[in-house]
Amino acid sequence: MLPSPLSALPLRLLSALGREGTRAVALSIVIGLVIPPLASLAKPLLTPLVYVMMVASFMRTDLARLRTGRGLGLAVLAVVWIMGLAPALLATVLALGVPVSDPDILLAIVLQVSAPPIMAGPAFAILLGLDPTLPLLVMVLAMLVTPLSAPAIVHALSGAALDLDPLTLTVRLALVLAGTAAVGFGLRTLIGPARLTRWRAPMDGVNVILLALMAVAFMDGITRQFIAEPIRLLGISALAFTVSFGALAAGGLLFRLFAPADQALMIGFSSGLRNMMMLIAAAGGAIPDTTWLYVGLAQFPIYLLPYFMKPVANLIHRHDARTGS
Repeated sequence: MLPSPLSALPLRLLSALGREGTRAVALSIVIGLVIPPLASLAKPLLTPLVYVMMVASFMRTDLARLRTGRGLGLAVLAVVWIMGLAPALLATVLALGVPVSDPDILLAIVLQVSAPPIMAGPAFAILLGLDPTLPLLVMVLAMLVTPLSAPAIVHALSGAALDLDPLTLTVRLALVLAGTAAVGFGLRTLIGPARLTRWRAPMDGVNVILLALMAVAFMDGITRQFIAEPIRLLGISALAFTVSFGALAAGGLLFRLFAPADQALMIGFSSGLRNMMMLIAAAGGAIPDTTWLYVGLAQFPIYLLPYFMKPVANLIHRHDARTGS
């Protein structure tokens, strides 16, 4: 029995939303700033939304591709860069005497370069029309490395301003990974890959809604701070954009030397967009107010850079279409 036009309307709307995903997610930042009560209402949903997005990413991952190990070597190299060489680069910059006058801002930058990639990375890959398998692999491997690398990096570069308990971090990450992977792959088995392929466009729309809700929630309190200290917040926002885009560009250009353009772009995203909240949670949330402020403002590049990088993804798609790759 064919669905009626009325019953098919929600699916068509979701599909249309998925096609405009990067614009919709960028717009949600503006909505969160312009309507502060909405951001306050959405804030309690942040943690559940992260888990739902991880479940969705695992659900849409082809297990057969993971079993073949294709992309695993590249993912390992990406993690070496993201979790090892990028912090070492920051250490070199600091050793050369580049001044960071505010120790709380320094702590924020150290947290940014030592944190694993954001959990929404595979979701952003889908928004850009790219395969989410590589960013998912990079995210999982980086999360496994984080308990070993992050405490030492934060302690060394921030002057022991924050203590991270490796055991607490390991337990948290293990629970998150095991739980979301079990649910996601379980749903994939239950629904079936063929049906998931047919539902791809509407599921892209659902993905956009989840990302938009997260973006709105992260804006809680930011509007009030902007009104009180506009120049200071613009400066911190510019710094967060510089660090995020700098890491994105460095990672993308480095891996473009030996990886396909689409994979290099997603490694760039994994390099620049980091999950600072994971390290803060492991530290019990005990960080200075200015560091908290930087973390909030660092959400701007996380949710706006995919929109700005959409033309790059479109160029990759056109090149692949011409070459048949």
